[in-house]
Amino acid sequence: MGAAGTGTEGEAGERRQLINVAYRLLGSLAEAEDAVQEAYARWYALPRRRREEIASPGAWLTTVTGRVCLDVLGSARARRERYAGAWLPEPLPDRAEWDHGHGADPADRIVLDESVTMAFLVVLESMTPAERVAFVLHDVFRYPFAEISGVLGRTPGACKQLAASARRRAEGARTPVAADGHTDAVRRVKAAWETKDIAALVDLLDPAAVMTADGGGMAGSAPHPVEGGARIARYMAAVADRAPGLELLVRSVNGVPGLVARRGGVVLTVASFEVAHGRVTRIWVVRNPEKLRPWAGDGQGPRSGEKP
Repeated sequence: MGAAGTGTEGEAGERRQLINVAYRLLGSLAEAEDAVQEAYARWYALPRRRREEIASPGAWLTTVTGRVCLDVLGSARARRERYAGAWLPEPLPDRAEWDHGHGADPADRIVLDESVTMAFLVVLESMTPAERVAFVLHDVFRYPFAEISGVLGRTPGACKQLAASARRRAEGARTPVAADGHTDAVRRVKAAWETKDIAALVDLLDPAAVMTADGGGMAGSAPHPVEGGARIARYMAAVADRAPGLELLVRSVNGVPGLVARRGGVVLTVASFEVAHGRVTRIWVVRNPEKLRPWAGDGQGPRSGEKP
């Protein structure tokens, strides 16, 4: 890894890597940016001689960022118990198809791959903070357990066991991005929702499908998961009845085709889907406006093959 503070380009690359690590650890772009900022603040707070003694500033920053994230994860559980309704990770747009204006944005620096799909991030939420750190740093970013032990304050062997436990939880969650049939299923859901075709929606949804919504107490949403394809279909049709003028777009959500709903150019909802054997098994709906800030913009870019 490069040395921190040895040039604008070098620091930008280092910061980008750290934000990618922190976002996967926290599931929140805003918290990831704060964690990286805190790591840099601690770096520059060191006496100059001490900084010069550190052989790998990048490794030092990664360790500190990991520790900051570990602390955030530890306190997040209590905060999320007080959260209004279900808590979901922040969805990310693909800037190649979502024109949000000018200037750098943390979302621009996130590499969109199978380790940031909503399905994978939700599984990460089920892990203990230590499991999540060990797993993400080792399995996703390939850091050796010797370095991870410095983050967790445990032996390399203990870190290896944590990663193994987390790996069992994550089995099957890291599906290939844009798998065959996923885009088609999402487009068909869009068409059925727009025509309020409940029968078509029921056919597209797995009978055991589950929809989870995150409004954060700031936007209307189902307070509890909606279970069962037929119930979800009726719920979606009812929403369509109450949402005149809502525009639905097929967009990349965390690297996988999803749906974005907006009115008057303002994004109100972002939905992610898990598809198996051509049918939707999970839907994650984010309506909390604080989690939709990266989606601000006109959204008139290319549509990943979407037909108007």
